[in-house]
Amino acid sequence: MSTKGKVHLPTGQEAVEKKGWIGAHKYLLLRRLSQCFFLLLFLMGPWFGIWWVKGTLAGSMTFDFLPLNDPLILAQMMVSRHWPETTALIGGLIVLVTYALIGGRVYCSWVCPVNPVTDAAHWLHVRLGLQKGWQPKRSARLWLLAMVLAVSALTGTIAWEAINPVTMLHRGLVFGMGFVWALVAAIFLFDLFVARRGWCGHLCPVGAFYGLVGARSLLRISAVKRAACDDCMDCYAVCPENQVISPALKGKDGSTPLILAPDCTNCGRCIDVCAMDVFAFTHRFDDHVEAPSDAAHDPEPPKQNAA
Repeated sequence: MSTKGKVHLPTGQEAVEKKGWIGAHKYLLLRRLSQCFFLLLFLMGPWFGIWWVKGTLAGSMTFDFLPLNDPLILAQMMVSRHWPETTALIGGLIVLVTYALIGGRVYCSWVCPVNPVTDAAHWLHVRLGLQKGWQPKRSARLWLLAMVLAVSALTGTIAWEAINPVTMLHRGLVFGMGFVWALVAAIFLFDLFVARRGWCGHLCPVGAFYGLVGARSLLRISAVKRAACDDCMDCYAVCPENQVISPALKGKDGSTPLILAPDCTNCGRCIDVCAMDVFAFTHRFDDHVEAPSDAAHDPEPPKQNAA
């Protein structure tokens, strides 16, 4: 559908008018609830004495029998020549398999407590009309991931945990923020003034790691109704990794509508803001494309001659 002569509305406004405000923010609201839920699980113990989960996102024990451990931390331990205990290895394997199935970067958009900080910085960046700023190559986070492992190997330490903003934010909420406020503010200001979506999209080694983990994951977003796209560009405006959209949305006939790039965070915002309902969650084996409705493309029936 051509956009010629069409009034350009603010991003997502057309979806709001069609679906209502909640419908046009459904996955955003669910993500915030998910992030708060996981954070609260870890904070219920030190804050309220309800120890369902003991530990942090780096390593925890749920109900005293289910271990969950960050596989990136275990990788740093192993390259630093500190072999994890069996329980930690089991916990890491559980997390690794889970994210390998549902998509590694689901962690970034549905679990990571730093994500609301970077999303807020992006929202303000757009509201202020600031320039895109410095944009390091997206491969930079892969180089940083390799550097983290190399430093761990050379120093015999779990190097990333010394500055990991996720772990530091959790500890700050338990023991007092102190310097942690400065770190959180630094990430916010970096995304606001230096590089649009710079931290999560270009630098974070944790995101790089989970992107590799979920490269063949089952959960996918599909541009299943891409023929209905009206080129409003709202999906590109809200997507934190908008380079993943074009191959699925603008692919040639016969190409897959699935967003297969491991950078996709499965945040669902493209589904939220699309008034044409082009996108939907599905699995990686569902590559069908819905044809345009006949009513929208059939020629107008001939008019009957007046009697």
